[in-house]
Amino acid sequence: MRFSDRADAGQRLGELLARRAWTDPVVLGLPRGGVPVARAVADAIGAELDVVVARKIGVPGHPEYGVGAVTADGDPIYDDRALRALGLTREGLRPVCEQERAEARRRMDLYRADRPALRLAGRDVIIVDDGLATGVTAHAAVEWVRGHEPARIVLAVPVAAADSMTAFTDEVVAVHAPHHFGAVSRWYDSFDQVADREVQRLL
Repeated sequence: MRFSDRADAGQRLGELLARRAWTDPVVLGLPRGGVPVARAVADAIGAELDVVVARKIGVPGHPEYGVGAVTADGDPIYDDRALRALGLTREGLRPVCEQERAEARRRMDLYRADRPALRLAGRDVIIVDDGLATGVTAHAAVEWVRGHEPARIVLAVPVAAADSMTAFTDEVVAVHAPHHFGAVSRWYDSFDQVADREVQRLL
């Protein structure tokens, strides 16, 4: 199974989620790639749309290798097994963590502009990304949402690695969950980078 682009993926995910009943739902897209998917999901289920920014905490010198993630104002989430394997500590990664937290704050302000944050308490919150590989950024987003006392948290993605659909949230919904995953981009015909301006337009 493949998706032509993020809009197609969002429509197919939205069709899946529209079959279910939701309590005052709100959809939170993970920028930047998750927002086009989230826009289509929100339209499909008649929900409000906002963002939650989670930034990867990378290995010093190899920022693309994430061992944790942090949101604008939440506690960081770490993969302790990866930390042990690489001989890293949470304290040693504090400078990287704070740098990524500051970037998360900057992006939240940029994307939201003058719009107030949506109320999440007592509502079904659906966190959407364009794919779920390791799950570390999604985990950080889930913990941030949990602090706002939602009725339920569902993580929804077009494609997820089967071994990443873990129990850090109430439920994970995926259109496709292959055992041989590779990269998220593998499952899309078009996987261009999403610009900040596009995120703002979709919101």
